[in-house]
Amino acid sequence: METTGAGSAGTAVVTGASSGIGTRYAERLAEAGWNLVLVARRAQRLEELAGRLRQTAGVAVETLVADLALPEDLTRTAERVAAEDVALLVNNAGINGYGYFTEVDPVLLTRVLNVNVTALTVLSRAAVPGMLKRGRGAVVNVASRLAFAGSLPPGPLPRRAVYGGTKGYVVTFTRTLAAELADTPLRIQVLCPGLTATEFHLTTGEESVAGMEQQVHAEGGMPVDEVVAASLAALERGEVVCVPGLEDADEALDRLVAAEVGMRGMPGADRR
Repeated sequence: METTGAGSAGTAVVTGASSGIGTRYAERLAEAGWNLVLVARRAQRLEELAGRLRQTAGVAVETLVADLALPEDLTRTAERVAAEDVALLVNNAGINGYGYFTEVDPVLLTRVLNVNVTALTVLSRAAVPGMLKRGRGAVVNVASRLAFAGSLPPGPLPRRAVYGGTKGYVVTFTRTLAAELADTPLRIQVLCPGLTATEFHLTTGEESVAGMEQQVHAEGGMPVDEVVAASLAALERGEVVCVPGLEDADEALDRLVAAEVGMRGMPGADRR
């Protein structure tokens, strides 16, 4: 997916572009010559980023201020994603809603599902048919290593039943979609970062982190640039699952697939 001429690769849509992983995707893609559509709730941050990338990279950058938990905003975003110029969709937007399941406000949990599951699915559905028709395109869905943490005790990790469940969906959805599209030119990836040095843990998702300056939560984590660089390199190689920092990721994935094959081989497994 590399390019050298400004705008020659087409247009990339990046959701959750106002901070952290989304901002770094936008920067790296602009450097590689992609025109951009930046989607997030924070208009001021989007405009600052767009202006900077127009100046430094010489690419066209649109901003789309949208709250993907709201049906009307999701519809507007899906319409833009379905446009003919879009050749890459990065579904990075996500919120955590951390807390004990019995104590978290159901309204917040619904919001987590709307952003992490519904929006990602709807935008992927908006993107893929046109990409198939044009014979080129890629979708990157950002999940989390917490997708694989269901059996672990909650401490010292935050209480995360719904968040972890949504990221498990993203992994399964993306891998299955990639299998459906295996004989096409499209590239489909799920990115599963571990703890990353962003402001993600500074809010549960009810409100965005205030201010123009990007922050980093106290826990720190892998530098954002390393996470995004791993994703883009894996996309170039056509890898479906990218887990930055994991040693021998291929071997770990082989074990996962073997376990799945074993479970599917059980009597009645294919009927459920």
